[in-house]
Amino acid sequence: MSMFCYQCQEAAGCKGCTVRGVCGKTEDLAKAQDLLIYVLKGIAVYSVKGREVGVINKEVDKFIMEGLFATITNANFDRNVFIERIKKGLRLREELKRQVIKAGGILGESNSNENWLNKMLSFVGLKKEEESKLPDAATWFADNVEEFNTKADTVGVLATQNEDVRSLRELITYGLKGLAAYVKHAVHLGYDSDEIHGFMHKALAATLDDTLTLNDLVALTLETGKYGVDGMALLDKANTESYGNPEITKVNIGVRNNPGILISGHDLKDLEQLLEQTEGTGVDVYTHSEMLPAHYYPAFKKYSNFAGNYGNAWWKQTEEFEKFNGPILMTTNCLVPPKASYKDRVYTTGVVGFEGVTHIEANEKGKKDFSKIIEHAKRCKAPIEIEKGEIIGGFAHNQVFALADKVVEAVKTGAIRRFFVMAGCDGRAKSRNYYTEFAERLPKDTVILTAGCAKYKYNKLNLGDIGGIPRVLDAGQCNDSYSLALIALKLKEVFELEDVNELPISYNIAWYEQKAVIVLLALLHLGVKNIHLGPTLPAFLSPNVAKVLVDNFGIGGITNVDDDIKMFLG
Repeated sequence: MSMFCYQCQEAAGCKGCTVRGVCGKTEDLAKAQDLLIYVLKGIAVYSVKGREVGVINKEVDKFIMEGLFATITNANFDRNVFIERIKKGLRLREELKRQVIKAGGILGESNSNENWLNKMLSFVGLKKEEESKLPDAATWFADNVEEFNTKADTVGVLATQNEDVRSLRELITYGLKGLAAYVKHAVHLGYDSDEIHGFMHKALAATLDDTLTLNDLVALTLETGKYGVDGMALLDKANTESYGNPEITKVNIGVRNNPGILISGHDLKDLEQLLEQTEGTGVDVYTHSEMLPAHYYPAFKKYSNFAGNYGNAWWKQTEEFEKFNGPILMTTNCLVPPKASYKDRVYTTGVVGFEGVTHIEANEKGKKDFSKIIEHAKRCKAPIEIEKGEIIGGFAHNQVFALADKVVEAVKTGAIRRFFVMAGCDGRAKSRNYYTEFAERLPKDTVILTAGCAKYKYNKLNLGDIGGIPRVLDAGQCNDSYSLALIALKLKEVFELEDVNELPISYNIAWYEQKAVIVLLALLHLGVKNIHLGPTLPAFLSPNVAKVLVDNFGIGGITNVDDDIKMFLG
């Protein structure tokens, strides 16, 4: 079986990539990622029952979380990393199995295979008349690449025959990938949640359960959204308690004369360590793409070498990285396969990887040594300036709450007619220019609420302000969509409304990868309806599943700018 992947918005033909991923991943890499997900599901089977008898293995929690994150689009292109993760996962699964059996009182009883199997079936909650064995993902074992390759051919997305079951299982899995990404950032800052890990494992194991009905899977999908809210709240707490609440900030988009390091991705702890280690070295640090909102946090403003933001959204990096001249540190996903002309200047850390690129690991205390990158930067020229000026941001929930009276008054007087949530992702497709045109053509009495790299379609436009309130309010990274939800709920409270959907807020969201999926599911859990997604609806939504979302939540696509603005403004 050839590869099949349709987890991102760029899925070939809006159906699926079958030869090579539009993202750049090869067939061998895609299959290795499929097999890792299969192994994670097998581990989850034992983790679920382990938690019922008090067995919580934190190494397993970390492994599943990072394994899910590593398979997000544009995160890791190094197949060797996935082969090693599969090997480690199988070893971890067997160790967890022994822990669970011991905790369940099974260890030491009859060695009869049939007796052991019957007890194990009972222990893990499978009905013998319905299942003759544990899920294959919980029992299959191999220790060589040849067997991995053979197995990978049978466990991909298309292994689920029923189109609607497949659609819901993948929707849940992609939501879990996004959730794992956000939880990983929180964990890196010392904030964790056994409850969220437990749910991720329950949901993963459930995707192996053929007894679940479509209604069961729909309910699990919405429950995933609930934990999406919890995960984003955990990360918001981790970020703000570590670095302070974001505040209105003007960010320089020009360059200085010093050599620089460009840091991209989402991990603020990595940025903090890089700033600490570059201080006083004569090397400036610039943010790129989703790292831009780091400038809004008070804690980072004390670093005089924190120079500004360089470039735009992730997909332009092949052009912009070349011009930057200095080394680039990728902390999370959003890596485009690097060109040979600058590949030697790319460094990765965390779950990110690319074969032939230097990877920075943390020591046992979580400390990362960035001295190689700093010394590399000292040998490089200063960045080539690609633009000048400033952009403004920092409108996370705490800052907007501080402006609440001003915002409410503007709404009551009619100065602000409507808010448009235009959060999400940017991407390569020319059809995404729709969002630039949409922002330009919105009436002057409307305000854009944004988060994520979708903002690069309009955050450098001169859209003006309304009574001192900028018409583009940037809350931060994609995970900071949580701020937009809190802002909506606060306005609902202030205006004493029964339903969040009664607010003068419309949702026109661009999506690209799996973190956008968990944001969508989180909004659905909060009761938000009539969300429009573009530039295309996800390829992994079967017609029937799409109909459920349309009928129950008013999910829709986009058409053209003029007609959509008329539709939104009623």
